[in-house]
Amino acid sequence: MATFPTPEWLSALVEKLNGDQKYAHVARNWEGDILVQIDPGGSLKDQIVFYIDLWHGKCRDGYPVGVENSVKAAFTLKAPYENYVRLLKGEIEPMQALLTRKLALNGNMAVLICNVPTVLGVVRCCRGGTHPVLFDFAHFVV
Repeated sequence: MATFPTPEWLSALVEKLNGDQKYAHVARNWEGDILVQIDPGGSLKDQIVFYIDLWHGKCRDGYPVGVENSVKAAFTLKAPYENYVRLLKGEIEPMQALLTRKLALNGNMAVLICNVPTVLGVVRCCRGGTHPVLFDFAHFVV
């Protein structure tokens, strides 16, 4: 397990997505990439952004990008670090977080609503590869 949101965590997520048969099945028709923007909060002092390319049940790529990135994606998720932690701990569910603006979305919300099983599959994979130390804000320093 790796600590969110380190590059090791992102690599583990890519591996998990590519090896998860349940995700592969529910996301078999999904076509869309995502930028994930994690805004400072807790002991996370600097913004972190990473890119995930999801295509037909596989993750074609995933990597950190600079804050001043030129990467374009179909969807961009933005939230403070604490909200991502709550999502990964299961305190809030992904669609609830989007609808209550705990996670901000740039992109077509209708596409996500029509693909809830895919969204839930990605979050399940994210939760499965997260080290429990994630929730100790004092431990994680960028």
